[in-house]
Amino acid sequence: MNIDYSLYLVTDRRLSLGRPTAEIVAAAIRGGVSCVQLREKEMSTREFVAEAKALKELLSAAGIPLIINDRVDVALAMGAEGVHLGQSDMHIRDARRLLGKSAIIGISAECLDDALEAAEEGADYIGISPVYATATKSDTAMPLGLDGIAIIRRRVSLPLVGIGGINQENCAEVIGAGADGIAVVSAIVSAPSPEKSAAELLARISDARTSGCPGKALK
Repeated sequence: MNIDYSLYLVTDRRLSLGRPTAEIVAAAIRGGVSCVQLREKEMSTREFVAEAKALKELLSAAGIPLIINDRVDVALAMGAEGVHLGQSDMHIRDARRLLGKSAIIGISAECLDDALEAAEEGADYIGISPVYATATKSDTAMPLGLDGIAIIRRRVSLPLVGIGGINQENCAEVIGAGADGIAVVSAIVSAPSPEKSAAELLARISDARTSGCPGKALK
């Protein structure tokens, strides 16, 4: 499956300023997001599935894949395009067996060894996490920085998505370091206008690429 990871939105109800997740995602779609991950840590399974189904309807109409954070069971129940797994979640081999060959499986990598293992085990993309310090998650490793992206880029040919502390001010340098895309939470979810924020992020990503900083493997 050919997926555009350029602007990858990760949802978070706690940061939404009281707005429904579907409202934010709809606005972000208008602004140009290319991939959406539904992350829900406090919902019941039934609520999570219902929320995912509502988003799937929105995203399918726009041709944008829905990725479920952590929960392979939820992805299976509502027919999401894939899952994103952390280092302590279900192993990629087991997730692949359950979801099938066509599913998108992303893996969070906190170091080069994580990324190399994910590539060897058959991940579809790697989330480099965190690039910068972030308040969005409290259980993250030390930031890898731009040098960390560059090191992984030299060794891994899979699509790389940087996440953690990324916003309009630094997204271009993340692309310049070798990432194929950026994943953001608060930069869109907490923005007064998620649509305008997404459009601005996408414009800066495009500018970074045309200025000679594409996120592709360095041999």
